[in-house]
Amino acid sequence: MAFDIPKIDYSGKIREITLGSGDKAVKVGGASCFPFYLFEGKMPNLPKISMEVWDYQPDDWAEAAVEPFKDVIGDPVAWAKKCVNEYGAELITLQLKSIDPNGLNRSAKEAAEIAVKVIDAVSVPVILWGVANHEKDTEVLRLIAEKCEGKRLSLGPVEEGDYKQIGAGAIAYKHLVIASSPIDINLAKQLNILLGNLGVGEGQILVDPTTGALGYGLEYTYSVMERDRMAALTQEDEKLQYPIICNVGVETWKIKESKLKEQEDPKLGDAKKRGIMIECVTAMSLLMAGADILIMRHPESITLIKKMIKDLSSPE
Repeated sequence: MAFDIPKIDYSGKIREITLGSGDKAVKVGGASCFPFYLFEGKMPNLPKISMEVWDYQPDDWAEAAVEPFKDVIGDPVAWAKKCVNEYGAELITLQLKSIDPNGLNRSAKEAAEIAVKVIDAVSVPVILWGVANHEKDTEVLRLIAEKCEGKRLSLGPVEEGDYKQIGAGAIAYKHLVIASSPIDINLAKQLNILLGNLGVGEGQILVDPTTGALGYGLEYTYSVMERDRMAALTQEDEKLQYPIICNVGVETWKIKESKLKEQEDPKLGDAKKRGIMIECVTAMSLLMAGADILIMRHPESITLIKKMIKDLSSPE
């Protein structure tokens, strides 16, 4: 007698969102089942990986993270081109770290000029990530949005304190917003509602639940993302049926275990392998929780995760 595996019929579906424009536009979302549960539903768009680029040369990265980009790390345009041309990036995330008032505090005009050069230099969609300072993020992201009208950039993080200003810019200049809330499903839903009431279209919202690294809050992020997907797929909660984006590289490569040199603590083993594996385990966990876009740093980590995505989505 044949055994039939019990299956769930999902009543909800994740919205399909398009990032960028033209031939290189990328679609995410659209799933009608839990992550990689392809025996129960479909994932028409497999998760995508965005390679991060900083808008100035970082001075506190681990040696292993610097090594692949050491020839371009001081030039954001060349860095972005290398990610696309050499590493095959489908998406680029420009981390606008230079605008931090507690850091370089670069002016909005100068930061926007650099961002526009990066955007114009690559053919793939670009995600812009600020520093969660409402005043500075609003000023910079709105300026870039205006200069790049119609390119469907993804602007983030958009929080409750600045959603009106950045959201209005996204509406006016036809971009996407990354709705960011602090690891809480109710706050995530509330922000999506506020953006909708403002007039941001359903095809313009990505959700950032806030990401923790392995050993540094990952379990909280995982739980919230899992609840988000359950509500979206089984409870038909339309306000949570958006693709999820996770800023993995920044979180995983800033922790001490990723940056500590081998000679400082030999028992932790090879520093390069350690950093790559921390990024990979974090990324893989978030994929299983429902991430549609991962922002990652090291090319070897990305290669491993892409292979995992391929293996998990293979019918065999």
